[in-house]
Amino acid sequence: MQRAAAIPVAPTASASHRAGVLAGLGAYLAWGFIPLFFKLVAHVPPAVVLSHRIIWSVVFLSAVLTVQRRWAGVAASLRSRRTMLSLACSTAMIAINWFVFLWAISNRQVVQAGLGYFINPLVAVLLGMIFLREHLRPPQAAALLLATAGVLVQVIALGKFPWVALSLAVSFAFYALLRKTAPVGPLVGLFVETAILLPFAAGVVVLSTGHPGGEAAASPRTYAVLTASGVITAVPLLLFATAARRLTMATLGFMQFIAPTCQLLLAVLAFGEPFTRWHGVSFGLIWLALGLYSLTTFRRPAAAAPPVENLPEEPAAVRVMDCAEV
Repeated sequence: MQRAAAIPVAPTASASHRAGVLAGLGAYLAWGFIPLFFKLVAHVPPAVVLSHRIIWSVVFLSAVLTVQRRWAGVAASLRSRRTMLSLACSTAMIAINWFVFLWAISNRQVVQAGLGYFINPLVAVLLGMIFLREHLRPPQAAALLLATAGVLVQVIALGKFPWVALSLAVSFAFYALLRKTAPVGPLVGLFVETAILLPFAAGVVVLSTGHPGGEAAASPRTYAVLTASGVITAVPLLLFATAARRLTMATLGFMQFIAPTCQLLLAVLAFGEPFTRWHGVSFGLIWLALGLYSLTTFRRPAAAAPPVENLPEEPAAVRVMDCAEV
């Protein structure tokens, strides 16, 4: 008797949600410890570091696109007016986020950068409610209020307008929203974003030669770190874009607490930045909010993110790469 051929089974919503959670955890843990990497080039001007991140990200992503044979997807994106408009906007948001973050590391403002990424979930939840009509259950709303109180404690304790924190929070929340709704897969979308910035990045690197910071960037050790920044930059963003396609803005936003918690520990324990009692009150409220939200989510698993109309799915090989290799 001849055995029937196996029929591929489409992934269930719960499997897609789990993949999104794993990808999100990978992205946020990577971002949590990324200050250790960029501290190695803190002597290089942030604009130069950002430019190298862009250039080497394009190189790395080009290699991945070639291996995965995804250049046709890039061509299709370039022909789509809607896709290019969306990616142009997301490119602007991520460029602002990268530059401000690098500036914060170079100027010993990692604690304030961590505050920005703590504020980010609040902005992400708000954007999800406004643009995607997402709703919060009562325990999740209570968690949001607790997190808001924690952020306000820290803002008041700073005694000044936290422009670094707010810039990071708002820029990345809008980046998440744009990448969630962009009609393009994670790999192709990230390549187009970095390619848009490539001419500006190349110009900055050329102009920096012979100027302060240019000599430092030319040393073998520093240049090796800057070269590796392409992989360090692209991998978490690929994971994040994968998570953004599968999770609600609320779930994605609250997972964001992982990265600034790691950054806070690095700032205090490794970089010697101060941690006051007001920081303790603020972060305590925020961690309590995260615990409440997580408990609610696990007791009643969240549905996978609603599908975005006309959003192309990556082939299986790319999905595996997004969630495992990177």
